Amino acid sequence: MSQKIGFIGLGSLGTPIAANIIESGHTLHVYNRTKSKTITLAEKGAIVSNSIADLAKSCDIIFSIVSDDAALKNICEGKDGLVHHLQPGSIHISMSTILPQTAKEIAALHKQSGQHYIAAPVFGRPEAAAIRKLNFAVSGEEKIRRGLEKLLKDAGAAAVWHFGEDIAAANIVKLCGNFLIVAAIEAIGESTALASKSGVDGQLMWNMFLQTLFNAPVYHSYSSIIMQQKFEPASFTAKLGLKDLKLVLQQAGSVDMFMPLASLLKEHMQILVSSGKEDVDWSAVSTVAGSR
Repeated sequence: MSQKIGFIGLGSLGTPIAANIIESGHTLHVYNRTKSKTITLAEKGAIVSNSIADLAKSCDIIFSIVSDDAALKNICEGKDGLVHHLQPGSIHISMSTILPQTAKEIAALHKQSGQHYIAAPVFGRPEAAAIRKLNFAVSGEEKIRRGLEKLLKDAGAAAVWHFGEDIAAANIVKLCGNFLIVAAIEAIGESTALASKSGVDGQLMWNMFLQTLFNAPVYHSYSSIIMQQKFEPASFTAKLGLKDLKLVLQQAGSVDMFMPLASLLKEHMQILVSSGKEDVDWSAVSTVAGSR
């Protein structure tokens, strides 16, 4: 019997991931709070559900990728939520960037209802999803997550990285990864501003760096965006970047750790958001230090 797959959250990253699942030959049920965002996928063959409850009743496996912890709790715990309407034995694959503690709480609720919860936060921008170059960090019950590898590759994974049975582990990895990405963005911005203000061509400098010291995807991607100052349309907004940095610092506080660089990055992201640019790409934080 074929698996019945559902998808919740059709934002800039969720949409291409959902499209990958359809294009891999699966029948996909989709739900999004803003129904207009389901149109493109419906044209590809997706079945549009009118509520989360309807989606849950129709599916054995549901992917979700939503903006924050509150949104995830709502789709799980609300009256129409997954916890109340998924059948026992069903699987919820959560791709959202959330606090590890939230993952533990949601996983416990699913377990009480006889369901499975797998943490599978994803690394990669929408353009990476479109060419199936995403990386999934996964944690949770081993038999379940190992059995999902092919489906995750159908969803656009270049690789699936396993971090054990502790459900919080993958979300910790995701927070660490996003911290490292925004640190790289900050470094690109500051170094480029320093070169420019000192009379050096920043583009020439980065042509050298990208072929030598910093020949890595994150530097290729973000140096191009920053050089072109192409911060709109956003693939990942400054508002979400600020949310993630707050999560990083909240997690650090929970283990009694001081992260001075994360605090500085949060300050700069807050300046960007407070200046009315919450909807530009988070890489625009690269401009803050040079303008102060």
